[in-house]
Amino acid sequence: MNNKLFPSLLLALFLQINCWAQVDLNSTKKIPSVVIRTVYGQAFNTSDIKNDGKPIILCFWKTCCSGPIIELSAINEVYADWQKETGVKLVAVSVDDSRNSAKILPFVNGQNWDYEILLDPNSDFKRAINVTIVPHTFIINGEGNIVWQKASFMEGDENEMYEVIKSISKI
Repeated sequence: MNNKLFPSLLLALFLQINCWAQVDLNSTKKIPSVVIRTVYGQAFNTSDIKNDGKPIILCFWKTCCSGPIIELSAINEVYADWQKETGVKLVAVSVDDSRNSAKILPFVNGQNWDYEILLDPNSDFKRAINVTIVPHTFIINGEGNIVWQKASFMEGDENEMYEVIKSISKI
């Protein structure tokens, strides 16, 4: 086998193994309770992630990773419509380390993302909810149960997300 081709094949296999989605509309799995920070530095308990009985998208991301940025930007293009139609709220959890915390708000503002931003610089929440790679996205129903999750992102995945959101929306 060509030695230059082997690393590419391994990467492709890794991505295929780690690109998975899971739907369980009857799930009772809740968001774990972990104290992290808001983008403004205030302590925030993740059990307080709520949306008045409407769906929530919970995205784990990092400023140096293109996949989560592509995902959050793709959602941003349709987010206002999704909010009108379903009442969904997106919470983006940065897992950048504390050295990059000051860069996150300017980065988000530069992207024009109108999301709630939380910081998990020690990856406590990331570990508690069993995220191994970013992006990793969850959909939470109005009762606070995790009903869908996907590791990684490919163009068009936002359409699958929206179908799940519509199916659990009570507007």
